[in-house]
Amino acid sequence: MKFLSYDSKASRILIRFSYACWLNLLWFICSIPIFTIGAATTGLYYAMLRLARDEDGNVTKMFFKSFKENFKQATVLWLIMLAVGVFLGADGYVLYHLRLIAEGPMAVLWTVLLAAVIAMGVFYVIALIWLFPLVASVQNTNREMIKNAFLIGVHYLFATICVAAIHFAVFFITVRFFTPFMLLGEGLCALLSSLLMWRIIDACSGSPDDDKDEETEE
Repeated sequence: MKFLSYDSKASRILIRFSYACWLNLLWFICSIPIFTIGAATTGLYYAMLRLARDEDGNVTKMFFKSFKENFKQATVLWLIMLAVGVFLGADGYVLYHLRLIAEGPMAVLWTVLLAAVIAMGVFYVIALIWLFPLVASVQNTNREMIKNAFLIGVHYLFATICVAAIHFAVFFITVRFFTPFMLLGEGLCALLSSLLMWRIIDACSGSPDDDKDEETEE
């Protein structure tokens, strides 16, 4: 039946979902040491961005190719972002509770500071959303990676909001309604996000995977 043939749209969708499940497992295992989350996420997006471009290949090899090649930079960037995230989270927690017990001018001061931390948190999330897909696609310094991730995220704000919504929806469905959905988890998030991101990344970098190409053998 044509519906079940390898080239049918339904088959290709099912194959993509099977890749998402497998890559999610690889991502989870490689993220267990915590400090490797950046490299694992980079490998995940490298494979998913290639799939989004309809570049067939061995997804396991794609994942580990990027994991190894980008390990150092992705790990450094992840540790930087983790430290910043912890700092902002701790600041927000302290300022929120200070605001609750404060009165008068001090209450206004803590409210303003809390609003500033929330704004920085939004900027942080925008940069984080695009950072590792960029590391998987182009070569640049750490400073430029973070800067470009933020600028792309702001410039393509609708895509950024959609990617954030995808992650929230998958997390909400997994926690609230269907725990086995975690088998797709970050793999599904990366698959759907890559469908939104790849044209933007290609346009911003000049050409798809210029320096990080080479390999589609089965």
